[in-house]
Amino acid sequence: MRRIGASVIERVTQACVCASMLLAPVAATQAATEEDPWEAVNRPIFRFNDTLDTYALKPLAKGYDAVTPQFLEDGIHNMFRNLGDVTNLANNVLQLKSHAAGVDTARLIVNTTFGVAGFFDVGTKMGLQRSDEDFGQTLGYWGVPSGPYVVIPLLGPSTVRDGVAKYPDTFTRPYRYVDHVPTRNSAFALDVVDTRASLLPAEKLIQGDKYIFIRNAYLQNREFKVRDGEVEDDF
Repeated sequence: MRRIGASVIERVTQACVCASMLLAPVAATQAATEEDPWEAVNRPIFRFNDTLDTYALKPLAKGYDAVTPQFLEDGIHNMFRNLGDVTNLANNVLQLKSHAAGVDTARLIVNTTFGVAGFFDVGTKMGLQRSDEDFGQTLGYWGVPSGPYVVIPLLGPSTVRDGVAKYPDTFTRPYRYVDHVPTRNSAFALDVVDTRASLLPAEKLIQGDKYIFIRNAYLQNREFKVRDGEVEDDF
């Protein structure tokens, strides 16, 4: 059985918690529906994304997972996570989280040098735990409401706030600064396939209406992240 990264395990664990909504009273589903007034438009986009994933991205991810040696797959995943620490650092600074920003900085230095450009996650072994921040969380931290749930073509589940926030985050990612188009596109494609492969085990958690499951999981997971785990119990 292939081993998945710590961030993926965290996402799967959070998805398990979020999935409990499907077993909660009907009021929970109604509450989620109130956050999804555009469901009539979201569902067709969701079906488009799901079809594209089923017949294109998922087979690529499975093939990549099958032919790539585990140590190499882990190393590639670690390298992309190392690049992602730049986004974490920027958003922790914007949220005035000095300790977390310091940890992000230490992780970047340690993993980029001793970890051979991030191939080895030395930082985590040293006790430097990775953050998971983005500009959508930063806006939420400063009180910007999430707005309605929205499914974005190709990009998947989001909210109005998080969808708008995706653009500022691109300034902290390397692809914007790579002028050589074949290199940039190849790295981006590998990143997408690697991310999809790391999420293959999470599919076993999905039950019932796939659209509702993913919507509820996404909304609760985003609330969990914006509040840094301090989510109010409404039940």
